[in-house]
Amino acid sequence: MNDFRSLNSQLCFAVYETAGEFNKLYTSVLQPFGLTYPQYLVLLALWEKDEVTMKELGTKLHLGTGTLTPMISRMQENGWLRKERSQKDERKVFIYLEEKARYHQTSITKRVSEEIELCRISASEYKELMDRLNDLHQKLRERTNTAGA
Repeated sequence: MNDFRSLNSQLCFAVYETAGEFNKLYTSVLQPFGLTYPQYLVLLALWEKDEVTMKELGTKLHLGTGTLTPMISRMQENGWLRKERSQKDERKVFIYLEEKARYHQTSITKRVSEEIELCRISASEYKELMDRLNDLHQKLRERTNTAGA
């Protein structure tokens, strides 16, 4: 394997640097909509499936309630979504998209797509990157699970 004493030979550093560039890209795209990247992830999850519980949303996004609750509250204040306590089980809080989120879905996703295209990433390269990153993520999770056992 590579020489692990060099910063530039660290896979984690390459991922870190790439994540930083993605943060810049998404910040520039989402700022005109008044959204942060984590809020965008909430919208993506709800565009896939609306009317989910806070717990389901947290599980899908791998976020705890301490992170998710204030974010959902801010998004509700800004008109993106609403939360309602279940009448059948008051322990459950459901999250629903508001019209603003539906209205802006196409324009937001179009802007993200345009920015990715400006990076000169072809559709096939995008799929390959997704496959490889998902594979790496799975390997790291398996290692973590094995090490913790």
